[in-house]
Amino acid sequence: MTAVASPALFRDAGETRSFAPGETIFVEGEEGRQMFVVLEGSVRLSVTGRTLEKVGKGGVFGEMALIDASPRSATATALTACTLAPVAADRFRSLVRENPDFALEIMQVMAARLRSMDRRL
Repeated sequence: MTAVASPALFRDAGETRSFAPGETIFVEGEEGRQMFVVLEGSVRLSVTGRTLEKVGKGGVFGEMALIDASPRSATATALTACTLAPVAADRFRSLVRENPDFALEIMQVMAARLRSMDRRL
């Protein structure tokens, strides 16, 4: 997956979180209150143990939780040591309002993930 967000856009956004290789970021079925931007490292997204995607620097994941308030559809696990910028719903809405290109990029990520899942079925 190509980078969606300039890590610089989020590096100064406040809190960042670090994860060790193999550490779980969130689990499929959990309530989601934030999405994440990968500032450094890479993250594995999986469903029932099957890898869906690897998200690297500048990539985003967990965005669906901010759009439809449904439980997490995948599990996210740090593949490498990684630094993530959590983005809460209010910040997400602000980014969408202030930067329509950001909103289009999020939609492109979601469309690419849906197409990828369709190919696997």
